[in-house]
Amino acid sequence: MKMNYQTSEVRAIDHIGITVPDLEAAALFLEQAFGAVAIYDNVIPTDEPQQGADAEAKLGLAKGSAIIHMRMMRIGDGASIELFEMKVPGKRKKDIIPSDIGLQHFAVYTEDIDETKRKFTEAGGKVLKGPNKMLGREGGDGNWFMYAVTPWGTFVEFITYPSELEIEKTTTLRRWKPQPGKDE
Repeated sequence: MKMNYQTSEVRAIDHIGITVPDLEAAALFLEQAFGAVAIYDNVIPTDEPQQGADAEAKLGLAKGSAIIHMRMMRIGDGASIELFEMKVPGKRKKDIIPSDIGLQHFAVYTEDIDETKRKFTEAGGKVLKGPNKMLGREGGDGNWFMYAVTPWGTFVEFITYPSELEIEKTTTLRRWKPQPGKDE
């Protein structure tokens, strides 16, 4: 039975936006590491950049910033990832780590964590310690996770939980889990 968790007008997470230093390199990395597919480019380098006071007001950009390339990508049956390449005056902050405030990581569900680790590393990413057993309320036979870092510094979690989570023994509520298979 599929449960509906929608309690307001908001249906679900649609996409996650990530600013990268080189959009083409980041897109290639996502393709090689996760089998991501480019859906469309909303801004291409030959277009007029999205910039100026109006773009700064609408998007919260730093003064003088310009979006020079935007691409929507999809990984499997989940939320999309929107990549942004920008020109920004002055020095930019880099190397945000999970203990900083803000987006900590995004996670990809995998059926084979070791294969995902291999592809991610071959594509140029760095994996941290693991795979690690999921503990506590997420524990279960074969339930594993590990963190990794993309070439541009975004943290990613690989996660697999083929077994019932411990918490599921005490509640009917369930977290979203992508189903196996491909789109028809």
